[in-house]
Amino acid sequence: MKGFMKVLLVGVGGVGEAIAAIAKERPWVEQIVLTDYNQARAEEVQKKLGNPKRFPAEFMDAGKQESIEELARKYNVDLIMNAVDPTFNEKIFDAAYNVGAMYMDMAMTLSEPNPTDPFHKPGIKLGDYQFERAKAWERKGLLAILGLGVEPGMADVFARYAQDYLFDEVEEIGIRDGSNISIDGYEFAPNFSIWTTIEECLNPPVIYEDKKGWFTTEPFSEPEMFDFPEIGKVEVVNVEHEEVLLVPRWVKAKRVTFKYGLGNQFIGVLKTLHMLGLDKKNKIKVKGAEVAPRDVVAASLPDPAHLGDKMHGKTCAGTWVKGIKDGHPREVYLYQVADNAECMKRWGCQAVVAQTAFSAVIGWDLIDHGQWKGAGVLGPEAFDPIPFMDKMAEYEFPYGIKEMIKEAA
Repeated sequence: MKGFMKVLLVGVGGVGEAIAAIAKERPWVEQIVLTDYNQARAEEVQKKLGNPKRFPAEFMDAGKQESIEELARKYNVDLIMNAVDPTFNEKIFDAAYNVGAMYMDMAMTLSEPNPTDPFHKPGIKLGDYQFERAKAWERKGLLAILGLGVEPGMADVFARYAQDYLFDEVEEIGIRDGSNISIDGYEFAPNFSIWTTIEECLNPPVIYEDKKGWFTTEPFSEPEMFDFPEIGKVEVVNVEHEEVLLVPRWVKAKRVTFKYGLGNQFIGVLKTLHMLGLDKKNKIKVKGAEVAPRDVVAASLPDPAHLGDKMHGKTCAGTWVKGIKDGHPREVYLYQVADNAECMKRWGCQAVVAQTAFSAVIGWDLIDHGQWKGAGVLGPEAFDPIPFMDKMAEYEFPYGIKEMIKEAA
């Protein structure tokens, strides 16, 4: 890289704003073009950041590939950062390829359940569209990094680190996410995109086993209690997530899962939405207008980007690894805890979106300074984990490692 990076940021919702706020302090970030379908939102973020020349605000329709390509060329960007709902991934990914820009996202192209046996066999898997085009990206010498947020992203880096440095043999890798966050004034208010939450929670969860490959199960299956640092015990359940599709490509493990602490109320709401058909993505006619039921749900709920000052508590994301070291069983949990009050004070962004945004900016940093390099379509596990983990403390985003097996007295 030339040392100064120009980025086209597609979407400035909660995570997009947090990415820009964190990157603002990095002098090697020359320019971030703030784009959104809601131009007033892009201008709102621009005003918070100041310096409109460094942070120009533009309207973008991410559903139109030519709109993405036009802005990428106008600003001669090095990297297109995808920070919108993954329904737009294919067009943003293909636009980056066409203009010759690097690409990064925090969630891969969407899955489609198996039409005949959805709770046992996968259909189209997360990221299949992108990985099918990996050879073309390689031939062009272009780099696309998929799933570089917190989960997926940081959690995948931890999986690679555990394999390389903490274990001789890895039996199981389980991404585990839990929080104790509450939100004042709302009976129900997700702290992350409800569109994405519905997608990942109601799709059949994917599990990987080395003898079976990828297979699916029922939503919210295999509940377990997990003891999270600084939070305590939270019940977690299987959820469809990118790590299960990414980790086995680069890390040798006998089993890979993802479990999330949703809580009974959240699970109940999601089941009700599904029962009523309000989780559907396809548009239906309502009094002459065509709308997707899921978009109506999203529009009815508060914007997670504006909930930070009403949120209290902490969120913990991390990777639990079980295996053998020096002939003895070992279990560790590599994690990062974000405190909402600290994130609001430091960045003006709530904890869940800040945690996601950090990893993306660290990824830019490593690419820009030549510590992560390559061509093709790669996950975070494809790179040396040490530079990323070294950067975490520098970004005030430190990780911890908890030994899960107590030594005998």
